[in-house]
Amino acid sequence: MTEYVTLAGGCFWCTEAVFKDVIRVGFDPAQVSLADLLDIFFATHDPTQLNRQGNDVGTQYRSAIFPADDAQRAAAEAAIARAETESPRPIVTTIEPMAPWYPAEDYHQDYWEAQGRGNPYCVAVIPPKLQKLRKSFAARSRAMASA
Repeated sequence: MTEYVTLAGGCFWCTEAVFKDVIRVGFDPAQVSLADLLDIFFATHDPTQLNRQGNDVGTQYRSAIFPADDAQRAAAEAAIARAETESPRPIVTTIEPMAPWYPAEDYHQDYWEAQGRGNPYCVAVIPPKLQKLRKSFAARSRAMASA
């Protein structure tokens, strides 16, 4: 069964490159937990920057989680608590009510794969996020496989 979680963590081209979906992430909880997705979310953007990510400034670039239900809200609260134990600065990620979600225009879909590699901004921002993801979660995957 597919569940959905909606996340905001800066430029959606950058978030899409990490999750391969434009902010609204479909996932099978039998394959990957919401807790793991939220840990990836926190590891691949700066949840301590209020209403910005790097040079992108404004509320549309805020760090936020839009839970679909009470279970997702509890998972979001737990993820924020985990992130706070690992961050030297306060986490400013908000938990906000779910609102209507609309898919981005076609030219934004799979942006990194389709055209983002030719965009200097994306080339500067996305590869470090992907490297951090692969480094951080490869170790976790190996540990889980050997357990």
